[in-house]
Amino acid sequence: MAKLDILIAPHPTLKTVAKPVPVVDDRLYGLSQDMLQSMYDAKGIGLAAPQIGVSERLIVMDLAGKDEPPDPKVIINPELLSQSADLAEYEEGCLSFPDQFAKVVRPAACTVRYTTLERETVTVEADGITAVCLQHEIDHLNGILFTDHLSALRRNMLMRRLAKWKKANAA
Repeated sequence: MAKLDILIAPHPTLKTVAKPVPVVDDRLYGLSQDMLQSMYDAKGIGLAAPQIGVSERLIVMDLAGKDEPPDPKVIINPELLSQSADLAEYEEGCLSFPDQFAKVVRPAACTVRYTTLERETVTVEADGITAVCLQHEIDHLNGILFTDHLSALRRNMLMRRLAKWKKANAA
């Protein structure tokens, strides 16, 4: 497995709408495994293909706790079927915004349909961190970043902190 470079905001590819995955094949399997390894290396719980410069509707996630065995999920061409009217606030981070976190309000639950690597269609009803992660990663596929859910003031503050982070880590 290869470790992939994760794009850092404000890279323009992060604001591009991803195209549907045309076929589930060996290339996609290899890409998903590389994405999982890159996500694990970066200590993340989710990664969307646009974050590694691939404009395809592909997500990997693993929400297993520290004392639990890994539970990797590969989500192909996800469709957000519904979102609850109830809202929940979670502190979110993003691998494209290293060391930056902000409270984001999203629907508390959602229903998502997607294809697996085994070419099966799955529909999942999610709440809690699963709903947050699914919505966050699907946003990436639609060119939406978690900072787009913040007020202009909070977004500008976070982007200034990210610029300082980038400067400090440029070496």
